[in-house]
Amino acid sequence: MLQATDLTKRYDDVQALDGFSLEAAAGEIVGLVGHNGAGKTTFVEMVSGLLKPDGGEIRIDGRTPAKARDRIGISPQHIALYRSITVREHLRFYGRLAGLRAPALRARIDDLAAELRMTGFLDRPAGLLSGGQQRRAQAATALIHSPGLLLLDEPTAGADPETRQALLEAVKRRAGEGAAVVYTTHYLHELSELQATIAVASHGRIVARGSAAELLDGLPGEVLVGAADGDLKVTTTDVTSTLLELLGTVRGPVESIELRPANLDDLYRSLAVSDVR
Repeated sequence: MLQATDLTKRYDDVQALDGFSLEAAAGEIVGLVGHNGAGKTTFVEMVSGLLKPDGGEIRIDGRTPAKARDRIGISPQHIALYRSITVREHLRFYGRLAGLRAPALRARIDDLAAELRMTGFLDRPAGLLSGGQQRRAQAATALIHSPGLLLLDEPTAGADPETRQALLEAVKRRAGEGAAVVYTTHYLHELSELQATIAVASHGRIVARGSAAELLDGLPGEVLVGAADGDLKVTTTDVTSTLLELLGTVRGPVESIELRPANLDDLYRSLAVSDVR
């Protein structure tokens, strides 16, 4: 579905993208993570056609972004809604731009409103919505035409639990229907819930790519043993063996045991540190 190869982009003295390559297959959710300034938003804007690369190539179903606009749905990092018009009017506008016509468009709006839990504020101006409601409305503008490629840039930033859950369920459903999804986030636990593959960006390029299991293999976790004679905490790549060794050293009663395998936060920290070095 999406193939981006060796993308470069420079703003004066800032190299925003420096050989950025990423692929997303139909039905795949790619979790794109990285520090601020790693190039995530620049990449999303480039794939959507809002920016042109200085170098490299982007293909969406074999077409350039300019020729594949009907296949793309984008929810930008910053809210981009018209404050004076309602959510329903937004969806009518974006639906018509995508070629949808009544009554199919009316049915599509009603379905999205139910899915994203927007029925109660569908006819409310965007300027009167809460932050979470705006996030759901923004995502709905990306989903209205059932695109084959979804670009979601920090879609749950600052969102309430209801909004976050509604959006995650919608993303999983679209991937299940065959859409390719690029999902940028700082909330790494969301990628676990989405069962996403991971792409880690740093300094304008992808520095790690694979499943969570592949990328976490070999990273150290922690063993924590709470005992009457003192607490023990050890970082290790083999939590089970380390636990058995620690239990052999404890003389008093064991009050608590916690095994924490390596997680995506550990992965990101290890890659960020190694890339800086």
